[in-house]
Amino acid sequence: MRRPWIVGVLLAGLLLGACGDPASGPEQSPPDPALPTAAPSPTTTTRQRPAASPTTPTTADVAAKSPTVLYLGDSLAMESQKVLGQSLREEVNARYTSAPYSGTTLCDYLEGTGERSLVPPADKAAALVRSLRPDFVVLQFWGNSWGYTPCMDGITYDKEPATYFKRYEADMKRLTEQIADAGGGRRPRIVWVSQGPDPITPERIRTVNALYEVRAAASHDLLADAGRTVSPATARYTWAQYLPCTAYEHDHPSYCTERGRDRTALHRDDDYLHFCLAPTTSTPKPCPVRSPGIARITREITQVIADHVG
Repeated sequence: MRRPWIVGVLLAGLLLGACGDPASGPEQSPPDPALPTAAPSPTTTTRQRPAASPTTPTTADVAAKSPTVLYLGDSLAMESQKVLGQSLREEVNARYTSAPYSGTTLCDYLEGTGERSLVPPADKAAALVRSLRPDFVVLQFWGNSWGYTPCMDGITYDKEPATYFKRYEADMKRLTEQIADAGGGRRPRIVWVSQGPDPITPERIRTVNALYEVRAAASHDLLADAGRTVSPATARYTWAQYLPCTAYEHDHPSYCTERGRDRTALHRDDDYLHFCLAPTTSTPKPCPVRSPGIARITREITQVIADHVG
């Protein structure tokens, strides 16, 4: 029998779908030497850029050490956007922009969807590529499967799984083409972010991740298997609320939430999908507290980009 909190999460957590301010507590997480304090919380669409360097780098230096990164996605990207920006600036001196929208899926970022999309025209993937000229576009989508966004035309995994996957695959191809066309002679590399286990529809996530892998290979793009970092070591698609602390979490104890049991929390008791350890609210915002799952995911994305910079 499914755990009783799942129904509540599906109705409230998924549809509203983003980690926001806790009902009580600080807007920002306290300082941590491993993760510098972020700037004040941005709005749903954020433009986060590092301060200008006192010296002017050469073009080669910029290409090798200061990639421009664009981060798009749904509520998982919404909650992670600040942490990813901090990580990328620390590790590769990235110039970073994030524009996630909770409750969205791939079709929301396609140009031509008009009023049927939850993403405004200025923040479509191609529009942002044309204006920002990024080196990397990171796409993190859990795979909207419940028909929340109008651009999915009512197609849901539970009612039409084959149609759902066919449509999802087609939208991946269209989004890749639009990003490539917008980049022109300076096509950005897309980083598809694989997802962690889903206790409700584990096979759906397995197939969605396989589609990401195939699409990345077909278009010579990249795959960040961030979902692996929030999965049991021997059971990639088995959902777990707690996992053993990693070496990084041992070295930074604030990320090992239960040191006495050598394990850390990835999810709250009332939310199996999101990784923010603060309660979700109706106003989507970046996660305001340290959350090991978010740190794991963003470190993996950063590593993939770092491996391909230059």
